[in-house]
Amino acid sequence: MNRLIGRVLVAVACIGLVSAGSVQAQWNDPTVVEALKQIERDMGQAMVAVDIEKLNRIFADDWTSIGAAGTVLTKEKLLHNFKSGVDRLESFELGPMDVQVKGNVAVVHGSVTEKRTRAGKDVGGEYVWMDLMEKRNGTWVVIRTSGAKVK
Repeated sequence: MNRLIGRVLVAVACIGLVSAGSVQAQWNDPTVVEALKQIERDMGQAMVAVDIEKLNRIFADDWTSIGAAGTVLTKEKLLHNFKSGVDRLESFELGPMDVQVKGNVAVVHGSVTEKRTRAGKDVGGEYVWMDLMEKRNGTWVVIRTSGAKVK
């Protein structure tokens, strides 16, 4: 009887491990991970090109970010800043990115080196950043962004 209970417990544990592994694989599907990394690359390219339509699709309508000075930046303000030339990204180079996907929510973080001006002042340098993304109506959009200048 003890052997039967032991075998059942081992079988249940193995099934649990296999199930957990398949859920983890589903959460971090390489195709989804690469698609999210591509959105990050597309975002930078759209900023350089001042492609407001593409930026409008990448950022959710309720997107916000809090700047280093504690000010809240909305999607509307971000798009206005690029369209008006207040914010200008001349070039960028993304570093490695880490992506964690949990169902319809994902966190993407990495680093970037930018040549950028804001209101005519050089704000370029090296930054670390994190984007919270959500899959809405079948499309991934950025819903929150956080970042900090390192150099």
